[in-house]
Amino acid sequence: MDDIYGIFKGGTLMNPILTFLVVLIGFYGLSSSDNIIKSVFSVTIIESGVILLFLNLGNFEGGAIPILSEGVTSIVDPLPQALMITTIVIGSTVTALSLMLCIKVFHHYGSVEWKEVLSREDVKS
Repeated sequence: MDDIYGIFKGGTLMNPILTFLVVLIGFYGLSSSDNIIKSVFSVTIIESGVILLFLNLGNFEGGAIPILSEGVTSIVDPLPQALMITTIVIGSTVTALSLMLCIKVFHHYGSVEWKEVLSREDVKS
């Protein structure tokens, strides 16, 4: 039992597995949702999984935060962290824009269901 705990200590094996599960949950929600708003949130979940993946890849055992002080010998790379902060800001902006477009679709078609919107689009063409 100690050997198994040694593998999972520090999250070296669990982090990629949990990240993969988050991405799979997002893809499942995207493929099974009939609602446009649920699809937007599923894409947001996928984005969160990708952010977790990049942050896990930029981290290593024993690495300190990238602030130099006395006694710090190894620090983690701050570039993935900076890129993921930028990704979070851009992702929240895209999510807000997508939700605003969902409101416009609802006002125009009277529904946010994919099948109803696509069938009404065919009739108007």
